[in-house]
Amino acid sequence: NGVLYCSGQIPLDPDTMQIVGDNAADQAKQVMKNLSAVLEAAGTDFSKVLKCSIFLDDMGDFGEVNEVYGGYFKNDPPARETVAVQTL
Repeated sequence: NGVLYCSGQIPLDPDTMQIVGDNAADQAKQVMKNLSAVLEAAGTDFSKVLKCSIFLDDMGDFGEVNEVYGGYFKNDPPARETVAVQTL
């Protein structure tokens, strides 16, 4: 049906298998880089994404994460919710 479901994206460097980033922005960049690779492998891109869910353990990081996220969705961003969680 042409639908790709992705979940559980974390700021893991696939070359080192280590979590990267000392701050939320750097971690968000790695997550989006990983997601880009998944989309590319499936023959699609961010322009076809329908919905995203973001989970943050500190809503104070929302601005940083939102700025990174916005760089990947220039036009017609997908539906999205950002959820505060106690721990990740």
